[in-house]
Amino acid sequence: MSVIETGCFMYFAFGSNLLKERLQLANPTAIFCTTGRLKDYKLNFGIYKKYVDNSWHGGVATIESCRGAEVWGVIWTLSNENLPSLDKQEGVNESSYSPLELSVETDKGLLLCRTYQMNNFQACPPSPQYKQVVCLGAEQNGLPVDYLKRLQAIETNNYSGPSLLDQITTVTK
Repeated sequence: MSVIETGCFMYFAFGSNLLKERLQLANPTAIFCTTGRLKDYKLNFGIYKKYVDNSWHGGVATIESCRGAEVWGVIWTLSNENLPSLDKQEGVNESSYSPLELSVETDKGLLLCRTYQMNNFQACPPSPQYKQVVCLGAEQNGLPVDYLKRLQAIETNNYSGPSLLDQITTVTK
């Protein structure tokens, strides 16, 4: 894992963890490093197997290999002590996601980052609440305007009801 000798690692976030307040719910050591672009991957939304009963009530973000595509995101520096909580949040123990080490293009050069890819992917649109958190995070961190417009154009499942967004909203008040 990159930068492990310093007691920290780099994490490339592209979904709800773009939003600092969401990531820091379970990973309080997360510090913004920079934004970056993952080449030859595309952003997709789905569920693990057919398990739609999640705290977001719809599809969640994953990356998928796709030549010529790109995914923008945020690179966070986290203390190694938050690795278990990040893995838990990403469902590594339940095999929902697998961790990957990928090189991300940044204004600081290529950075080797930990990120996650969904296993047994089943396409499913995100809830409006999940999409809102992703878009807020993209805005908060200054991702490119054209990429933000693409995120805003994503169709949702029109779920209305309680979600993890309620927890984030409570923290930001």
